[in-house]
Amino acid sequence: MRARTATHGDVEKVFNNLANRMLKEYAAAGMDAKSVYDNLVMNLKEGRAHALVEGDRTMAIIAWHEDSDAAETLFAAQDDFFTAATLRFCKRHIRQIQQLAGNIPIRSRDWLGRPDVARWFRIIGYVERERRDDWTLFELPPEKCM
Repeated sequence: MRARTATHGDVEKVFNNLANRMLKEYAAAGMDAKSVYDNLVMNLKEGRAHALVEGDRTMAIIAWHEDSDAAETLFAAQDDFFTAATLRFCKRHIRQIQQLAGNIPIRSRDWLGRPDVARWFRIIGYVERERRDDWTLFELPPEKCM
């Protein structure tokens, strides 16, 4: 697996076969697939979106938006993206995104409270920062400079 700058075509490919779990996550966040699609396209136009590719197949898109003290992520994937191999890749890749964002914390939310999602975040290096009735905020602390 590799990452590269996302294109509009990459977003279309992912959304043509979007994982059902992503649709449920968006609905729990109060968003629909169209608004997520539009947000991803806006981020890619601003140079803040990567396509996650296996061979010649785009399997997922990750985008980020820097705020004053952290970068928030937005994610879309196809069903077969969710494997142990992609988890290992994501563990390295999210650190690359963090460096592109200026080594600030990366924040991601889980809107469904799925144990497997929380486990993925912990394996990648995120820590739980806040829990509400409808979401959990995970944060990847900045890498320590040597």
